[in-house]
Amino acid sequence: MNLNYTTEELAFRDEVRAFLEKKLPEDIAAKVKGFRRLSKEDHQRWQKILSEQGWYATHWPEEYGGVNWSPVQKHIWDEESSRYGAPRSVPFGVNMVAPVIIKFGTEEQKQRYLPRILSGEDWWCQGYSEPGAGSDLASLKTRAVREGDHYIVNGQKTWTTLGQHANMIFCLVRTNTEVKAQEGISFLLIDMNTPGITVRPIITLDGEHEVNEVFFEDVKVPAENLVGEEDKGWTYAKYLLTYERTGLAGIGISKAALEHLKGLASRRLKNGKPLIEDATFGQRIAQVEIDLMAAAISNLRIIASVEGGGMPGAESSMLKVRGTEIRQTINDLARRAIGPYAIPFVEEELDLGYDGDFLSDENAAPVAPQYFNNRKLSIFGGSNEIQKNIVSKMILGL
Repeated sequence: MNLNYTTEELAFRDEVRAFLEKKLPEDIAAKVKGFRRLSKEDHQRWQKILSEQGWYATHWPEEYGGVNWSPVQKHIWDEESSRYGAPRSVPFGVNMVAPVIIKFGTEEQKQRYLPRILSGEDWWCQGYSEPGAGSDLASLKTRAVREGDHYIVNGQKTWTTLGQHANMIFCLVRTNTEVKAQEGISFLLIDMNTPGITVRPIITLDGEHEVNEVFFEDVKVPAENLVGEEDKGWTYAKYLLTYERTGLAGIGISKAALEHLKGLASRRLKNGKPLIEDATFGQRIAQVEIDLMAAAISNLRIIASVEGGGMPGAESSMLKVRGTEIRQTINDLARRAIGPYAIPFVEEELDLGYDGDFLSDENAAPVAPQYFNNRKLSIFGGSNEIQKNIVSKMILGL
């Protein structure tokens, strides 16, 4: 594998940098770099800029409005976006349900939903996890019973990220209870404005409203909203999750977080010297940086494999495990760097433009809530323990 960019790839990187320097709004970049909260309007504004450039759906076929970038081009985009402070795209529409619709959906579904994802008219959320069915997703209980030309859906989904903003949800539902668990699941597209749907917030430990519970009570869904074949939804879910897990590694995000950590450790003093010069703490930073470099190389290896016609399998699980562990380690070191200031934080400090008194300094304000929030990284998208089982089965044959 050649780790050096070609002349064409270097030219593409220059084009990306020029675009980000010119088009990325300064207030949005400041929020991302300072780990401040982003509003729905921030995400929509950036999506509109990307759509106007034609760079929003980076891995869609061109016939559906995508740019069909190569894996290396997508890697360059992710790296440079993180470096400049561009928000990551909310993935549920453009990166998750859209690839499933493109590969398994009907032509009518493609013509209806894909343009609305590109325009931002539809905001999607994901209906996978349930109480008692998270990493063991095949045990889900939400039922969809076919009645004529509709399904009647009853059940509950949980940990529904940004569901309070969504007008559409893609759901795994049980349509057959007489077969093995994985064989009785279907993939439904559901309008969140349908009568019978209730969204309730879950306020997380960092004080944020990021996730929700979603309840379905006799929700009537047109049968034409079934993606693919009935009872084949497990196949579509696995297809979606393979790509989700590769993205969860967050190599670019970790690089930005590492720079933030180094900045904190350079300003914090221990025995009159910057903390980053402390032998023990400096060694911890060096170790996580080495681990991040190794993960980045692994990511490039997977990219090279995909570019050669392969598909990420167990490798995406390995990258998910290692990448999330690295991100959590960086969060933990940042928390340790600011010491007692990691305990109290004022919620308003997370908003750009806060003009009150900071409990420590402006750059330390997001450390505590970010540490709390990112404890989830090793659980969602399939817990790391489950990913290790996948690796042992697919690679080691155990």
